[in-house]
Amino acid sequence: MSDARLRMLLHACCAPCSGPVIEQLVQEYQVTLYFYNPNIHPRDEYIQRRNELVRWAHRNPEVDIVIADDDSRTWFEIIRGYEQEPEKGLRCTICYGMRLEKSAQYAAAHGYDIFTTTLSISPHKDAERINALGEDAASRSGVRFLQANFKKKGGFQRSLQISREMGFYRQHYCGCLYSMERC
Repeated sequence: MSDARLRMLLHACCAPCSGPVIEQLVQEYQVTLYFYNPNIHPRDEYIQRRNELVRWAHRNPEVDIVIADDDSRTWFEIIRGYEQEPEKGLRCTICYGMRLEKSAQYAAAHGYDIFTTTLSISPHKDAERINALGEDAASRSGVRFLQANFKKKGGFQRSLQISREMGFYRQHYCGCLYSMERC
């Protein structure tokens, strides 16, 4: 018996943000988590977030997971000159765009029908900007992008609840060194 659900690549920044998003999406899609976050620093933080997401994926047999190469050198190159930008500024836009572009490319290269990201679940992130960047990446890749604002309808609160239940490590900054310095 084949699964008629569309194949979705879900860019995931961390386990806490992915919990309620997975709960929602597996109802309609065959979900594969995609961990591509070269912005996360220092290295210990990157490893901790990656490992928590892997642990979460293994507890959810309905999802697969792909760990992309850590491309931090490229990330530092593309944000050069924007280090002093305020949170939610141009540096963040560039960072979101990089991660969505890479997700779209991976989705296209591996036959996914659609892709999206968990980024919009954060109350600290602009879902409209994220969705526009996702649509832009989709237009170049040929893979559809699912626009979403996962923080709505209690999404962020649900992420807190799942995190408590699962004992997830919850970070206190977005991920890059510059956001860490500001918290």
